[in-house]
Amino acid sequence: MNSTENSSSARSILERSEIYSLLNLPELCRPGVNDLVGAYRNGALSPVDVTKAHLARAEEVDTALNAFSLIDHDGAVQAARASEERWRRGRPVGPLDGVPVTIKDAVTTQGWPSRYGSRTTDASPQRSDSPSVRLLRRSGAVLLGQTAIPEFGWKALTDGPLYGITRNPWNPELTPGGSSGGAAVAAATGAGVLHLGTDGGGSIRVPASFTGVVGHKPTFGRVPAYPPSPFGTVSHIGPLARRVADASLMLDVLSGKDPRDWHQNPLAFAAREALPAFSFAGARVGVWTTPPAGVVAADVSAEFHRAVRLIEQRGATVEPVTPPLDGALELFHLLWFAGAARVLSGVRASDQSGMDLGLIAIADAGRRFSAADYVDAGIRRAEFGAAMENLFGSFDLLISPTTAVTPFAVGADVPRGSGLNHWTEWASFSFPLNLSQQPACSIPCGRSSQGLPIGLQIIGPRGADWRVLGAAAACEQLFAAI
Repeated sequence: MNSTENSSSARSILERSEIYSLLNLPELCRPGVNDLVGAYRNGALSPVDVTKAHLARAEEVDTALNAFSLIDHDGAVQAARASEERWRRGRPVGPLDGVPVTIKDAVTTQGWPSRYGSRTTDASPQRSDSPSVRLLRRSGAVLLGQTAIPEFGWKALTDGPLYGITRNPWNPELTPGGSSGGAAVAAATGAGVLHLGTDGGGSIRVPASFTGVVGHKPTFGRVPAYPPSPFGTVSHIGPLARRVADASLMLDVLSGKDPRDWHQNPLAFAAREALPAFSFAGARVGVWTTPPAGVVAADVSAEFHRAVRLIEQRGATVEPVTPPLDGALELFHLLWFAGAARVLSGVRASDQSGMDLGLIAIADAGRRFSAADYVDAGIRRAEFGAAMENLFGSFDLLISPTTAVTPFAVGADVPRGSGLNHWTEWASFSFPLNLSQQPACSIPCGRSSQGLPIGLQIIGPRGADWRVLGAAAACEQLFAAI
């Protein structure tokens, strides 16, 4: 599909309903981090005015698409006023001072309840921040509110018994993906500049792909996490944004040590001074096109291969690669289902009747695994992770579609008529990177024949987040030029 056809398809989508005006951002909701901070510095913009504009946008988006679980008007305006005073005195506290940010309802935030999308959780305000939220506050970020998730973030969709259905701004009859679906919708519609998500099997990258934004799953341990996820060490914390540069700035702030996160590597990750320039000229790029489950939709395949040709035209050596994926789906299911069983072990049986039936089903499956099964899964995972890491002896980066499908109807866990049984089958370009704990970034690379976003995933070895993000920025510029 050429760019003219893409534009025509996108216009046909946008003309269907007034709701698509949500993709046309208000003026104060358009600037990225650097533009905002520069305008605060020279007095051209006020953090209070910018925050109020984003709060109004969040209300509008929530009414139309159900993206938020909480909007903290008073807290956000109070933080914006404090930021404005710091800028007036020329003493910002960090690189995000006055920048509006949202937090997924899977990350503990002081003063807000942590419901995890479930009626079974306590609605009392939390007494302390998780490490990632603490780092954002220290940088001066203005926290707008919490974004919606499915119950306990168990699937790559965003619907559940507490918050209902979150809808895609490209077409409200379609899912935005998940489980960071509320965050992705907020990013796509300008309800905040930066958005904190979590990713246990694709939960940042899937909704980024479905809504046409940037989502980065960092190397495991780069962003400190506490409390530990019940799904264990497949779960990562990372940024969503409309631009690669903004996601990169957010990751820089989120990168740090916290003694509460025992899983973090005791060795520090390399600091970043600026997003590094990346050239595809001479780069060795492995192209992964066959997922461990399911098939790739024709639209996704066509747009992905068009993007690959553009990368190759920029001087990259492009070769097909087949990751060692035999048994990866079953391995992920064992770990994920066991995590679900751990979640439900903390919920009284009398409270489980109103929970998501899909979550209950995988928890029941998780209870049937033995301790020996779980230990064996850890060994198999280590072997898989080492094999994935070894691929980077031959390649600088791997690329793949982010998802095998385009957004599909809300209310279903798999596309209707697909013959698939579980969300992991259509999201199977995602979860292997949670097993291997490698950095992976989804960026928009095209549109389907229906004008819906399609994402390309860029993957690097552990620790190579800036290489991945540098390549994502180069792709962003390349794809925007067509």
